[in-house]
Amino acid sequence: MTTKHKIAIFASGYGSNFEAIARAAQAGEIPAEVALLVCDRPSARACQVAEQLNIPTFAFSAKEYGSKAEYEQAIVERCNKAGVELICLAGYMRIVGETLLGAYSGHIINLHPSLLPAFKGARAIEQALEYGVKIFGATIHYVDESLDGGKIIAQRAIEYEGNCLEEITAKIHAIEHNLYIETIKKILNKE
Repeated sequence: MTTKHKIAIFASGYGSNFEAIARAAQAGEIPAEVALLVCDRPSARACQVAEQLNIPTFAFSAKEYGSKAEYEQAIVERCNKAGVELICLAGYMRIVGETLLGAYSGHIINLHPSLLPAFKGARAIEQALEYGVKIFGATIHYVDESLDGGKIIAQRAIEYEGNCLEEITAKIHAIEHNLYIETIKKILNKE
């Protein structure tokens, strides 16, 4: 029997990557149990999906806490209680601070919608489109104290010659799901 590693997924919005990873875990495609969803927007679709899939959720509003360190400490406590081994950021729109990094250093990965080190930050796809690139993609990297600067784990590229933000965003999302699932599987299997 394969060991199921406990992972937490962090999301802020729609949660399509969260849903893809959770369904893959529940189907046995990756040796993981999604032990926790962490979401900084309690009204986000990701929270509704977690409820449908019976995944425990910590949904919070940063405004309810006095500082980033306070809400990150609350996150760390919930991750520890759930036995989380790996944190997967999937559309989590907050910069991870030193409290969370200190507790899970080397065990936090992020999905970014560009071929890093190019086009860091929240507007990566828009920036790439404005720049006129013809090769777009997605990167999964370890999270460190820099913005989208941690060690790269995996990348996947696609060619696109159009200029429609919605179209290229959809194409990138299509490759993100498989790339993230494959990468999580490799990390957990220590490949």
